[in-house]
Amino acid sequence: MLKPLAIGVLLLSLCGSLQAGEPVAEIGKLGEVRQLHTDLMFTEGPTSDAKGNVYFTDIPADRIYKIDAAGELSVFVEPAQHANGLMLIKGQLFACEMDGQIVKYDVASRKRTVICPGYDDKRFNAPNDLVVDQHGGVYFTDPHFRAPDPMPQDKLAVYYLSAEGETTRLADDLKAPNGVILSPDEKTLYVVPSLQKQMMAYPVEGPGKLGEGRVFCELKQAEGVDNTGGDGLTIDSKGNLYITSRLGLQVFSPEGKLLGIIELPEQPSNAVFGGKGNSTLFVTARKSVYAIDTHAKGHRFPGPKAAK
Repeated sequence: MLKPLAIGVLLLSLCGSLQAGEPVAEIGKLGEVRQLHTDLMFTEGPTSDAKGNVYFTDIPADRIYKIDAAGELSVFVEPAQHANGLMLIKGQLFACEMDGQIVKYDVASRKRTVICPGYDDKRFNAPNDLVVDQHGGVYFTDPHFRAPDPMPQDKLAVYYLSAEGETTRLADDLKAPNGVILSPDEKTLYVVPSLQKQMMAYPVEGPGKLGEGRVFCELKQAEGVDNTGGDGLTIDSKGNLYITSRLGLQVFSPEGKLLGIIELPEQPSNAVFGGKGNSTLFVTARKSVYAIDTHAKGHRFPGPKAAK
């Protein structure tokens, strides 16, 4: 499945288009878009480790894949309960299972452990994306995509699973909360709804405690549509957000300023930094996985500190 097809990268800005190799405002130059693997079904949820490995999901195929540092593709887990968003923290692979729960895998043994089976004695609708904080807690989204009918939960919401195993429902007033991530200092939680163009930011007042949300930015819309949202996202060490959308990866500064849009041959679903220096963007996009070398450096979440 390895098809190292090189495709030029096009960046759109408020001033017009930028060609491959030209700098992006406040980010620097981008390399070519490289297609690493294709002929998949629907790719999602990429995450990476410090060794250069990248894990991602193929939801209809019910698999979690691994791309090693040499670029070789292999199946990590099958079946995967239609896993979507992933995050790798200290040898533990956390996963949103769209079949209704949050789990983690020990990467070495591939042992799967259910860490959050549901809320209020019912399974979740279809967990989508997650981020693990420095306290060992997990923020995750639960929209309606792939959910049973009727839905098990009466709300589309963001949840928090504490390190002690307590689950709290947080924001429940968004139109299909999808991507979720923390700022590098973990003082802000960003949530990307799929059915509204307003991307949200919430002050983190404590583990699992959010202040009042605000509109962080509005996504630029494709021609002929309005009020479409994003899917997944990643963040670099400077706090710039890379939000997947119909137009590509829309890059916003921490202040909510649009810096540019990275177009890809297929509509992207999610992205993560990885590779050498944590400076390569790995993007899942429909039937393929792409890589783009950057001058930006991705933020790597530390996870919980080891007990003394």
